[in-house]
Amino acid sequence: MRNNFDIIIVGGGIAGFGIAAFLGKNVRALLLEKEAFPGVHATGRSAALFSETYGSEPIRALSRAGKDFLSSPPDEFQLASPLHPRGCLYIANQDQEQKLLSTASSSLMKAAAQIVTGTQAIERCPLLRPGYATAALWEPGAHDVDVNSLLQAFVRKFRSSGGAIATSAEVTAVARGTDGWRVRANEAEYRAPIVVNAAGAWADQIAELAGLPPLGIQPFQRTAVLVDPPEGADISSWPAVIDIDENFYFKPDAGKLLLSPADEQPVAPCDAQPDELDVAIAVDRVERATTLQVRRVDHSWAGLRSFAPDRLPAVGFDPRTPGFFWLAGQGGYGVQTAPALSRLAAALVTGGRPPADIVDAGLEPGLLAPARLVDRVETHPKVDISGKDEGA
Repeated sequence: MRNNFDIIIVGGGIAGFGIAAFLGKNVRALLLEKEAFPGVHATGRSAALFSETYGSEPIRALSRAGKDFLSSPPDEFQLASPLHPRGCLYIANQDQEQKLLSTASSSLMKAAAQIVTGTQAIERCPLLRPGYATAALWEPGAHDVDVNSLLQAFVRKFRSSGGAIATSAEVTAVARGTDGWRVRANEAEYRAPIVVNAAGAWADQIAELAGLPPLGIQPFQRTAVLVDPPEGADISSWPAVIDIDENFYFKPDAGKLLLSPADEQPVAPCDAQPDELDVAIAVDRVERATTLQVRRVDHSWAGLRSFAPDRLPAVGFDPRTPGFFWLAGQGGYGVQTAPALSRLAAALVTGGRPPADIVDAGLEPGLLAPARLVDRVETHPKVDISGKDEGA
C-alpha cells in the first residue's frame, strides 16, 4: 500500500531530517511535519555556535564526532562547510574572576582556550566597555554554523534517497496494533513498524498520543534580539562574547548584532514569541558590558530549547512498547551535535551498532537511552509551568 512505510518520522527540524538523511536508500521512510516548511521552530531560530567546549561531556563527544562532517561534508550532501570562523570570548568582571579561573582549569579548556586580560579582550572585541571585563577566556576554534544550509542539505539527502515528506501534516493520532503503528495526520493514515519521535518541544505530546507516559522533555524559551552595530564599525571579525555565568551573550549576525539575555523560562510547547521584558533585559545587560547604545530593536524573536531532566538527549527505543523510538531533548546543542547524533540514531533505529568513531570520540551511547528516564519520570514530577506543584 502507498501509505505503508518502514519508518515514520514525526518532526521536521534538524533532528527529524538529520536521522532521515542517514537512513539510506534501503529504508522506506516518511517524515511528517506539522508546519508548512521544515525547521520553523527551534531549528530555524537557532543562533548556532559550534564549540567543542559547550555542554556536558556526552554533548562534547558528539560535537567532536561530528566536526569532520561539518568541516568537510561528504559529497553526497552537496554542501559546502556550514562552519565559519568566529572565535568566542567568555568574559568575567571582577566578581566573576574565580568562576572564570575555575572554568579555565579544566583539561578541556586548557586545550581549547587561553586566559587573556581585559585589555586583550577589548583588542578582540572593541565594543567591550573598558574596565568591565577584568579577564576573559579566548576560544579561537569556535565557529558560526549556517543552520539553514545544514538543514537543507539533510532535506536534499533524504529526498535523493527516496524519502517521502508531508508538510502541513499535524499528527493527531498514534496507535499501535498487531500490524505495527498507525499514525494519522490530517485526513491520511500511515503505517509502519517503527515511529521516530523527533517532535522537539512536542515530543512528550506525541508520546502521550501513542499511549506512553511522557519522559519529561521540557521546552524552555530563549529570546534573541537584532540591533544595529555602532555606526561605521566593521564587526565582521568580532567574536561571540558570552558572560562566564551566561547571563547574556552577543555576536555578529549578518551585519547586525545579535543579543540574548540567555533566558530559560519553562513554557508549554508553542510558537514562541518574545516577551518585551526579556528584550529589554537583553539590551540592558549588553549595554552595561559594552559601549553599545541601542536606539531601536531591529528584530526580536524567541525559540524553544527542549531538555530532558538530566539535560542529555533521549535517543533510542522506548522500553515500554515495541517500535517507538525517541530522538528528543537536544536542548541548546541540537545543531552542533546533529551530524553525529543523526548517524547514531539512524544506526540504532535500523538495528545497527553505534558508529565506532562516535564511540571513539568518548560517547557512551547507553547514557542517551530513554530507559534511563522511564523510572525517573514516574518519581519526579515534570516542571510545572503554572507555578504550582504538580505533585500537590
